[in-house]
Amino acid sequence: MRDSTRCLFNDSFDRFIYADSNSLLGLLCDKYHGEALTTTREAWKSEISIMKQVLSVYSGENGQIIFEYDIPRLGKRIDVVLLLKGIVFCLEFKVGESKILESDIDQVLDYALDLKNFHKFSQDRIIVPILIATKHNDSSTSIQMSVYDDRVVNPLVSGENGISNLISEVLVKFPNESPVNSNWIISPYAPTPTIIEAAKSLYENHSVENITRHEADKVSTDKTIAYILKVIQDSKEKQKKSICFVTGVPGAGKTLVGLDVAIKQTYQGHDEPVKDEGAVYLSGNGPLVAVLTEALAQDNFKRCRDKNEKKKLTDSRREVSKSIQMIHRYRDNMLAKIKNPVENGVLEIDPEKAVKMEKAGFGEVEHVAIFDEAQRSWTHKRLADYLKRGGTYGNKLKVPNFPMSEAAFLIWSLDQREDWATIVCLVGGGQEINTGEAGISEWIKALNERFPHWNVYISPKLIQAEYAEGKVNELLKENRHVTFDESLHLGVSLRSYRAEKLSAFVHALLSFDESASRIYDEIKDHYPIVLTRDMAKAKEWLHKKVRGTERTGVLVTKESARYKPLGIHILPSGDENAVHWFLEDKVDTRSSNYLEDAATEIQVQGLELDYTCLLWDADMRYENGKWCFYRFNGQTKWVRQTGNTENNIELQKYMLNAYRVLLTRARAGMVICVPAGNSNKTVSGFWEDSTRLPEYYDGTYQYLKSLGIKEI
Repeated sequence: MRDSTRCLFNDSFDRFIYADSNSLLGLLCDKYHGEALTTTREAWKSEISIMKQVLSVYSGENGQIIFEYDIPRLGKRIDVVLLLKGIVFCLEFKVGESKILESDIDQVLDYALDLKNFHKFSQDRIIVPILIATKHNDSSTSIQMSVYDDRVVNPLVSGENGISNLISEVLVKFPNESPVNSNWIISPYAPTPTIIEAAKSLYENHSVENITRHEADKVSTDKTIAYILKVIQDSKEKQKKSICFVTGVPGAGKTLVGLDVAIKQTYQGHDEPVKDEGAVYLSGNGPLVAVLTEALAQDNFKRCRDKNEKKKLTDSRREVSKSIQMIHRYRDNMLAKIKNPVENGVLEIDPEKAVKMEKAGFGEVEHVAIFDEAQRSWTHKRLADYLKRGGTYGNKLKVPNFPMSEAAFLIWSLDQREDWATIVCLVGGGQEINTGEAGISEWIKALNERFPHWNVYISPKLIQAEYAEGKVNELLKENRHVTFDESLHLGVSLRSYRAEKLSAFVHALLSFDESASRIYDEIKDHYPIVLTRDMAKAKEWLHKKVRGTERTGVLVTKESARYKPLGIHILPSGDENAVHWFLEDKVDTRSSNYLEDAATEIQVQGLELDYTCLLWDADMRYENGKWCFYRFNGQTKWVRQTGNTENNIELQKYMLNAYRVLLTRARAGMVICVPAGNSNKTVSGFWEDSTRLPEYYDGTYQYLKSLGIKEI
């Protein structure tokens, strides 16, 4: 068996056929990250037994069997792959089932299409998806290519007794195929032109602007995009590595710029994609990726349906996933290529786990990677701890002694290319909101210490206090490859008056700057901000403001705790919940417009609504001229976060940034609700609710009122 982190088992037909079944099961269990459930082990036992019988007639054939194959960077796993006579068979097992369900057929077809669209060594192969409900009595009798002319066979179905005959019929139907690449299992990720063309079509007509609420002057964004593309072109011509840091106020369109650069770099003004010069947009923000992807997919699906084109929503989602991807899948694909465990603090590529390409080397296929919200990349400690335990739940690849921060590893990944590369970091100021988020200083530190040969292009705004605590100049003073340029800041025009002034107002409000009242007076007629202590009044104000398909929603910080008495619940975690909250129609109770489920800074960062209600809880209070921070103990009281320990200082920064994020989510106006608390006492003279005393809220309310914010 050849070792690979891409699957749990792979070997030749003969070695599989004659191997001991219990030993094979043991290998699967050993390679599985985490504890395999009993149902999983039983399924594997059945699959091993069935496949031994199926492949017995192919003894002596130069075939390969692969169990639990990971599709690179898509987070999916195929039960069994067979590479036989130049054909790729995808087998999805439903052990013990007799019924054929449409959802199961869709699942195995998705696997086949993912290989076709995202797997370089499969893009020119015939791919045959087969659904195997082991107790099903019949098998498919018609073997036909799909009408899309992509060499993917229409899904086939079979019970366990019909698999061998079905495979034999496929081989008769499609003879004389050239052999599959011997390195198929460690194939590079490589989106095909059809997917890139679909992404272009999506971009030209998509509704991303309706989601990101892009308000920056188009001239400003065009200037930024043109500068980035010039850096990319210069990197290509001079065969060098470059990194750009782009800043912009909330709502200035950083996400849109990132997507635009990805598409323009891929096409460069041509109708066809330029070969081997693609770009990928990556984000660590799960809700953002999920919402944008679903919005684009639904938009594409609707347009195709309107044109009477046959298409499934899953097809649209797959197309969109070329343009927008989760950063951890990119990271995990690179991790699969390294020597593990890491020795002497040095990352090295394991040639047994990766194919060295002529130009890409051991890097990914893209020359250009765009990292949104780069300030949220993980510290070395957080990433090392995460990889040591094998992910959040211990079910992923374990990499002990990992030596780099996430920023350093991402640069290292692009540095593996042997020709040229460009990284684009989209940076939000003061928006690190989770423990272990390193901020932009970690990127600069990595460049200084590990990658001094990289050229750095940077926005002058990056020297301001909200970026790297204002230490960017100090961090870069010894780096001789630095260029500052105003083009890398997304300025906003008068047409974007609200976004620009709102950011300034929020910054002044949170930092007790005396300009806060003046800025409020300047924007209140164009961008209403009102104050209340009554949640019912806040909801009434929102309902009266929104029109047509405009969206509204309630926001709270993740440290908020006493919102249930106000009839508010927290939106459950899980990206699918954020998708429903942001995208469902206003008649759907899962929609943000229902004002029942409140989203946190984790779920809304990078996204915006038209009107919002910020429910300001007792976690951050105005006391004696400063912000004081509290965490609820989950039972009876709020605990003050004091002391100057590193953890405490970091926590307080994140709590302040959480309010910064929430105060900048509305594009048209917001109401801030600071509850009155509960002033009632029992007949015995004790507080009715000691967790919501008026004094916990009064200071904050009076401070906001003192800025001149209108009360309703």
